[in-house]
Amino acid sequence: MDADDVIDPGAPLTPYRQLAEILRARIARGDWAAGRAIPSEGQLVQEYGLARSTVRRALTLLADEGVLFVVPQRGWFVAAPASE
Repeated sequence: MDADDVIDPGAPLTPYRQLAEILRARIARGDWAAGRAIPSEGQLVQEYGLARSTVRRALTLLADEGVLFVVPQRGWFVAAPASE
């Protein structure tokens, strides 16, 4: 985890938005390629010290934006970039 990958409770952004930004940046820098699974909700809860509902809210936000998609019983995956 980079120094930038830390949730700051005093930041103006809510923790779920901070996590969404961190995950978006990790995808952009190539930590996870399109079609690959990201860490599980439980792993993200442990890694970032957040409640599961906060993690799920961040993942749902990214799914709504088309960055991630969920496969029931399998996990969250990086979506392919939208073609221009």
